[in-house]
Amino acid sequence: MAKFGKWIGAGLGFVMGGPLGALFGLFIGSAFDSATLVTEAGNPAASRSGRGDFMFSLTVLATAIMKADGRMTRSELTYVKSFLLRNFGEEATREGLSMINKLRSQEIPVMEVCTQIRYNMNPTLRSQLLYFLFGIAQADGEVCQQEIRLLENISDWLGMDRTTFNSLKSMYYKDTDTAYTTLGISPNATDDEVKKAYRQMARENHPDKVSHLGEDIRKAAEEKFTRINLAYEKIKKQRGMN
Repeated sequence: MAKFGKWIGAGLGFVMGGPLGALFGLFIGSAFDSATLVTEAGNPAASRSGRGDFMFSLTVLATAIMKADGRMTRSELTYVKSFLLRNFGEEATREGLSMINKLRSQEIPVMEVCTQIRYNMNPTLRSQLLYFLFGIAQADGEVCQQEIRLLENISDWLGMDRTTFNSLKSMYYKDTDTAYTTLGISPNATDDEVKKAYRQMARENHPDKVSHLGEDIRKAAEEKFTRINLAYEKIKKQRGMN
C-alpha cells in the first residue's frame, strides 16, 4: 500500500467505501468493499469526516473540474500545482499531483461521489470544499461554462443551498453587489439584517471549525473568512455603519 504524507495523514474513514473507495483503491492498488457508507439523508455522520476524507474528496473533485471541458492541459496542472503549494505546501503538492495523475485517466462518477460526501461530511466542511473548488477552477484566470455548470451541479449534489453557492462564487467573481452576495443578502437589507447576516456567516465559516483537519487547512480556510470580513467592512463603510 502506498505511503502518504501529512496531507492525507490519518483520518481515512468514509472514503474507504462507495465510489470514493473505488477510486482510492485504484490509486493505492488495493480493492475495497464497494458498499457505500452514506448515512440517512438529514443525518450526516460528521464525526466520520477526517483529514484524509476531506483531502481525497478535494483531489477527486478537483480532477473532475479540470476535466470538465473534455481535456486536462499541462497549464491547468501548473495552476493547480501553484494552488496546492500556496495553500498546503510542497509535500501536499507532490502527493496531490500524484493522485491527480492517476485519477485523470479514470471516469469519475461525480454525482455519486458528491452524494457520498454529502451524507458523511458536515455543512461547514462541504462549504470549504466548494470554496477550494472555485479557487481551482479560477486558477488560470478564467472559468469556462462547462466548469461553471459542473460547479453548480456539484453544489446541488453536495446539498448546498443557492445562497451559499452564490456567496462562494461572489468571492471570486466580482460585480457591484458582490459584498452583499458574499453575506447572502440583498442590497436592500436593513443595517440590522446586514449585522445579523455577518454574524451568522462569521460563525459558520470560522477557521476553527476545520482546525481538526490540520493547521494547513485551517490557514487556507482563513482566506474565505477574510473575504467575509472584507465584504462586511465594505458595506459598513458604504452605509456609514458603526
